[in-house]
Amino acid sequence: MAAPGAGDKVYGARLEKGVSEVEVRYGRLTGDAADGEDAAVVELSHAFSNRFSAGILLETEREPHLSREVESYAIETIYTLGHIAALDTDVALYGEYEAKRHGAPDAIETKLLLQHSRGPFDSRLNFVVEKALQQGAPLEFGYAVSADWAAFGEFRLGAEAFGHLGSTDKFLPREEHFAGPMLRTEIEHLPGKGELEIETGYLFALGKSRDETNGQFRLVLEYEFRF
Repeated sequence: MAAPGAGDKVYGARLEKGVSEVEVRYGRLTGDAADGEDAAVVELSHAFSNRFSAGILLETEREPHLSREVESYAIETIYTLGHIAALDTDVALYGEYEAKRHGAPDAIETKLLLQHSRGPFDSRLNFVVEKALQQGAPLEFGYAVSADWAAFGEFRLGAEAFGHLGSTDKFLPREEHFAGPMLRTEIEHLPGKGELEIETGYLFALGKSRDETNGQFRLVLEYEFRF
């Protein structure tokens, strides 16, 4: 299983009808025993309305000194639930079915997506629940969180974190966590009324992750366009 944050993203809770996305997410561990281990995800999605989107994902991983392998294929959906006025927060629900390879059991995953924006500030929280489709498998819990500000021009500065929270067998044990700074920008007026968003950052290893690595370099490329 890839380290938290490697190939992951912090999903927003808003959709725009007619917008399609092609996204590539890459994470590479740096330092210590896991140096060079990486994961890459390619995601294609389309918002059929302001309430519903669907997409497909391909996940690959590479161990140090070995060839890259396809780990899984997945289908995903996002359904927006509405806005909590008291918290000025948008809410959505994410669902995914993941078909895994190399003999691993398939899995289902759901995420509660929360997004709050005010002026130049944007924050997002994803609470993750995953279950392997295997008899007796526990529910696995995790999170992804980000906060960023419009700093200057099209550049946004912020921080994000990813981690595991244990399972129904053992909740909140010593687990893997990564957190660190990130920079995001976008290039507008591309073909198809498109926009290219570029995000890069470095996440420091925390908790159990420190046993194998010092941190993780991340790069996310997202191209949005309209038919």
